[in-house]
Amino acid sequence: MFSFQTPPFISNNYHNNLENNNLNLFLRRYDGKTFHTYFSQLSTEKDQNYIVKQNIHLPLFKNDVPCVYGACHGLFCLLDPSNDKAAIWNPSTREFKILPPSSIQRPPYFSYFEEIYLTLEDVSFNHAAFGFDSITDDYKVIRFVTLTYVNSEEEHPHPHSMYQVELYSLRSNSWKEIPSPDYTPTETTLGNNYVDGICYWKTMTGAYLDFRGLILSFDVGNEKFSILPIPESVGSFPEYYVDLLVFNGSLGAIVYPSERIDTSFDLWVTSEGVWTKQFNIKSISGVVNPLGFGKNGDLFLRDTNDEVLLFDASTQELKELEINTYLDHFRFAISLHAYLESLVRINGIQEVEKHIIRQPTRDALNEY
Repeated sequence: MFSFQTPPFISNNYHNNLENNNLNLFLRRYDGKTFHTYFSQLSTEKDQNYIVKQNIHLPLFKNDVPCVYGACHGLFCLLDPSNDKAAIWNPSTREFKILPPSSIQRPPYFSYFEEIYLTLEDVSFNHAAFGFDSITDDYKVIRFVTLTYVNSEEEHPHPHSMYQVELYSLRSNSWKEIPSPDYTPTETTLGNNYVDGICYWKTMTGAYLDFRGLILSFDVGNEKFSILPIPESVGSFPEYYVDLLVFNGSLGAIVYPSERIDTSFDLWVTSEGVWTKQFNIKSISGVVNPLGFGKNGDLFLRDTNDEVLLFDASTQELKELEINTYLDHFRFAISLHAYLESLVRINGIQEVEKHIIRQPTRDALNEY
């Protein structure tokens, strides 16, 4: 009997979806009534306008606001920065795998100024990425760990920081420490910037009012870091935002001014280290920030009223989507994530059907 879970069928299914651009979208959101993270899966079944098809709630992150990294082959990594809680999720098969806690040793911190060893007060996990190692046929999660130490004998101690980098392997189901790069990511990006075995983050060098933007990259196969330039024509960092994202299978950078009333956007795409400007969107009033791209280059945006907008690249028109966000809490946490349907197995557990709410009405969008 033919199995739909054989590697050839899983691979053919994914590549068929890739060739046909069968892109799926969901929004990560945070409910203001229940204080639960949930995901709104979007659909274009209604008059070709994006609507919410169903809401998905993952109980693992019931009271947290996880960051979402992906997609990689239709899989996502969910990570709570405040504690050692992470999972890999396949939204197509509704399977998720809880990752084991870190087994990495936290080194002691000696303060030469105070001539004592400081106490470890806090551990936070940030700036993760999720990718695939084609050499070993393995999915990997990389995350930057910040260790905060204080002098426990002081009433108002001054914190000291130390950094580590951890790498998780799905094949071995374990974490290991790898050497830290000279640069660390400066902030979160639009989802996961993984392209053809390489993960990317924005970073910078320089001093106050003289920052120079750079891109930190990590090769998932050889587990090495390197540095790339941002587009040369981009102005100084304090004056412009540079958000990294994946555009049509390549690394892109969307650039827009940090102080503005009407916002214009430039999209740049790099190939072998050479940046090419793709297009410019001029003077969109009331837009706060980009969320990411959907099908056919459509750009999703968030405005000052926390509504989700769509810029149609073919018609150059801005559309308001009927996606209700007024009950959301932590609206800045709204993020867009695109993925292709995948049957990849991750040896996890199945979502409970009751956590999926299909075709909610506008008034009941945030009800559970």
